[in-house]
Amino acid sequence: PKPVIAKVRGWCIGAGNVFATLCDLTIAADDAILGQIGPAVGSVEPGFGSLLLARTIGQKRAKEMWFLCRRYSAADAMAMGLVNAVVPAAELDAEVARWCQDILRLSPTALAIAKRALNAETESIRGIANLGNLAVKLYAETAEAREGHAAFLEKRPPRFRKS
Repeated sequence: PKPVIAKVRGWCIGAGNVFATLCDLTIAADDAILGQIGPAVGSVEPGFGSLLLARTIGQKRAKEMWFLCRRYSAADAMAMGLVNAVVPAAELDAEVARWCQDILRLSPTALAIAKRALNAETESIRGIANLGNLAVKLYAETAEAREGHAAFLEKRPPRFRKS
């Protein structure tokens, strides 16, 4: 029922990017780097996080992020609607504290109702997310997924296509 704030400092790639997307508010340091990595290492998150990402930044941008695995500056992430604010790295903790203090001045019940009302719009993707999570479990057992994992651990490019 409480607002959740992501404080992004440094690299926020893959699961970190998904977590930042799932938070209600996201504040990033100006030197933060966001993006996805999954397909580059034989992984994917087809659940709630990727679906919410598409609703947050739009289908085209979400597909760009997932299909190209590029890195985005905090300013780029803010321009696409992935973060709410970008501040100098030295001021990140203080800025997050200010946002928290602003929230603490408000009615907890009103905030809980507002959060539930805003989140109700995303309830329709819960079933799709469950299907996506099942697909990932099946994918994790493939040779392709094992190759991506091994390549990541061995710090080498993956060989997904053997020809």
